[in-house]
Amino acid sequence: MNLSMFDQFMSPTLLGIPLIALALTLPWLLFPVATGRWLNSRSLTLQGWFMNRFTQQLLLPLNLGGHKWAALFTSLMIFLISLNMLGLLPYTFTPTTQLSLNLGLAVPLWLATVIIGMRNQPTHALGHLLPEGTPTPLIPVLIIIETISLFIRPMALGVRLTANLTAGHLLILLIAKGAFVLLSSMPAVAALTSIVLLLLTLLEVAVAMIQAYVFVLLLSLYLQENV
Repeated sequence: MNLSMFDQFMSPTLLGIPLIALALTLPWLLFPVATGRWLNSRSLTLQGWFMNRFTQQLLLPLNLGGHKWAALFTSLMIFLISLNMLGLLPYTFTPTTQLSLNLGLAVPLWLATVIIGMRNQPTHALGHLLPEGTPTPLIPVLIIIETISLFIRPMALGVRLTANLTAGHLLILLIAKGAFVLLSSMPAVAALTSIVLLLLTLLEVAVAMIQAYVFVLLLSLYLQENV
């Protein structure tokens, strides 16, 4: 039973070739594209409104130097939301449940913010490792602790996204199996379980959007410290 529960998190393969690249490409094919019409379609108008609102909220605390990241953050946000939402459909694969993919997104972007800080303002960037007014005996210990916390950031980004989505999918699977087993013996309990399953699915839709937003928001906070 344990193996079948975790089979949904395995990357699909065809003739031994992983199809995760195809799963990552699919969301881009679903996005509405601009047309030559004077008036945009409803989906394109909704997408544009969402992108404008999100960009305004995300870049509000950043200075002009951080606004160069607007296109990257907005694209990443829409990409993660699309992957998370598509993963809630039956018989689909969720690439963001793979820790390797999430770390592959988190580590380069976090490293880019650190490199920008070291290049533009190295004194300020290194100053985060040692708070002002630290007693002399605590300086080596605090430097080690702050350095470890700095390198844990990309791990926290990847693990947070992976753990939240994996836990939600497993919970949905367990409750769905319970409702199916109880259907023949206790229909009333199975109906209540199905209601709980529906509410949990709605909650997972919210989690899918919130986790994508938190991922990008934390990256913007890391960028704010270095620009």
